[in-house]
Amino acid sequence: MSKLAIFGGPKAVQKDPKDIFTWPIITKEDEEAALEVLRRGGMSGTDVTLKFEEEFAEWQGTKYALAFNNGTSSIQAAMYACGVGVGDEIICPSVTYWASATQVFSLGGTVVFAEVDPDTLCIDPDDIEHRISDRTKAIVVVHYLGHPADMDRIMEIAKKHNIKVIEDVSHAQGGLYKGRKLGTIGDVGAMSLMSGKSLAIGEGGMLVTDDREIYERAIVLGHYEKFTDDFETDYLKPYTGLPMGGYKYRMHQISSAVGRVQLKYYDERCKEIRKAMNYFWDLLEGVPGLKAHRVKEDAENNMAGWYAPHGIYKADELGGLSVTRFTEAVRAEGVGECYPGCNAALHTHELFNTCDVYGHGKPTRIANASRDVRELDKSLPISEKIGSIIYWIPWFKKFYPEIIEEYANAYKKVAENYEELLEGDSGNPPKLGGWHFFKHTED
Repeated sequence: MSKLAIFGGPKAVQKDPKDIFTWPIITKEDEEAALEVLRRGGMSGTDVTLKFEEEFAEWQGTKYALAFNNGTSSIQAAMYACGVGVGDEIICPSVTYWASATQVFSLGGTVVFAEVDPDTLCIDPDDIEHRISDRTKAIVVVHYLGHPADMDRIMEIAKKHNIKVIEDVSHAQGGLYKGRKLGTIGDVGAMSLMSGKSLAIGEGGMLVTDDREIYERAIVLGHYEKFTDDFETDYLKPYTGLPMGGYKYRMHQISSAVGRVQLKYYDERCKEIRKAMNYFWDLLEGVPGLKAHRVKEDAENNMAGWYAPHGIYKADELGGLSVTRFTEAVRAEGVGECYPGCNAALHTHELFNTCDVYGHGKPTRIANASRDVRELDKSLPISEKIGSIIYWIPWFKKFYPEIIEEYANAYKKVAENYEELLEGDSGNPPKLGGWHFFKHTED
């Protein structure tokens, strides 16, 4: 290998990446679909959205699909649909975007954070059961960075304790776990479809389920136009016509129009993404310090569209080199966005410790709780160090082998010359990662 670029050597990445990072892919068909809604003034209607829901349910393989204005409200609706209310608890991994959990406050409930598995980065099944109480209503499972969680074990625990499972599929739309599509294994699935996701429609969310009661409860929270006389859930019928939660959560029709087009091509585009991402990791197989965050792909298991891909860092295999110094050297090789960290552990934010959001006179997280769930946060060591064991890798959207090889060589070059970086390594800062998406610096 040549001299590291951080010390004046040639950069590993030299070629024009062309459109390998361009996403979402917007074509004339997307534009015409959006313009059709605009030209006839159908922005606030529901006709296109109803078609999108029907097509999405067929693609997802569920009886029902309900379109939302964003993923945050779809997840809140999933919580409500599962019966989460005042004083109730949900269990959620601490390492995730805030919208996997924070909405529980608006329902009068609270969140109990659980540990993540250091290899999958998803909720650790071994850390769930001892956190369950008689107020636990649901486990929120996040298929983090596209990696399917261990759903067999999670469903076994949920069944044993008679609690619901909500799948947050925001990172993994279309992913497979043992032949089953993510979002169809738990009681309900919910997801973001915003423009940064692998299934990107502009802004929006989707809830999917086979359970009629869950579907109807999700409707009544914020879909008054769907809350009609054909409801089957008896206790909801007296309130027909108005949103019981007082929200207006329907998807904007331009998003629905673009979503219908994006969905048509999503699977074939994801197939190319997976080919590119797996090729990248195949090139790095056996390189010290760099462990792939991926599943063994076959006909029954995959990483969907590889949203926001990361690698797992093994500092002990590189003489203790900090991930901060490692990623700095990789950036110098021409990899524009290679930083340490991912989503910072939620339980370390003051919102979940001291903040009184609604004027209860005490922290909102324990305002209606039967126990101080903050005490359980003391046993989350992996979550608290997550920033030091995770780093960004490129998210390739096209299979251009010669370009992917240059990027892989950048990581390999730095890892194989790590000893040169040890001198002057000041270590990691106290905090790596951030609250908003995947910022690498402290907010």
